[in-house]
Amino acid sequence: MNTVTSNQPSSKGKVLVVMSGAHLLEMPDNKVYATGYYLNELATPLRALIKAGYTPVFASPNGDAPTMDASSNQTMFFGNDNARRMETLRFIDSFEGLRHPLKLSDVAGNTQEYAAVFVPGGHAPMVDLVKDKELGKILLSFHETKRPTALICHGPMALLSTLPQTEKFDKALNAGETASLPALAQGWPYAGYKIAVFSKAEEVQIEQPQLGGRAPYYNDEALKAAGAQIQNAESWKPNAVVDREVITGQQPFSDTAFADALIAQLEKAGK
Repeated sequence: MNTVTSNQPSSKGKVLVVMSGAHLLEMPDNKVYATGYYLNELATPLRALIKAGYTPVFASPNGDAPTMDASSNQTMFFGNDNARRMETLRFIDSFEGLRHPLKLSDVAGNTQEYAAVFVPGGHAPMVDLVKDKELGKILLSFHETKRPTALICHGPMALLSTLPQTEKFDKALNAGETASLPALAQGWPYAGYKIAVFSKAEEVQIEQPQLGGRAPYYNDEALKAAGAQIQNAESWKPNAVVDREVITGQQPFSDTAFADALIAQLEKAGK
């Protein structure tokens, strides 16, 4: 099954968890970074959703199993508690749906089944979700019906999939053609939304020690060019932002605040 039902009260509804299928991030200077989802950015909201009575259903662009970013498997993301880190690995491994996610195309026609949509971070969404047209259809459905749409760290880049010219925007973004971005972003449904996202300052700090090179672009600059109002906090400080149906978190240390905000919006929507 794609869902998980263990240790769970009667379900209040299903939440669509959109995972990137990307494993590699191509960077300038012919460098490549092995990417995937960030462990705590996926696990913390999942725990909160299940505790609150919701059932997660996983999907990825082609139904490919997602990969964990090895950089996220560190105790600093778990309060420097190694036992908690190990338990989180076991928790994530318990989801059969992560090994066999649905295809986004199989979900796009029945999004009314889901109470919310959630996109975890890691750099992987910058590769595929950012321009996936099926995801664009899915997010538009949630936008039009004002259902909770939650994205953390690099996850908010997935909102750009709703652009009428999403592929051209992504191509210009990766080519560094920043002057053309505002025109290519015309008609973006999330223009004017307040959004938290992994900041340029944070990205620059990890480029050499983690990525091994310069990032293709900076998420906050890309979303700002599309028309978002970036609401970032000081680097590495917890920060979650809610604007209408959209809930965003800035980086891994925002996981708990982000999860709490998502549950609050779900409970509000359910009343």
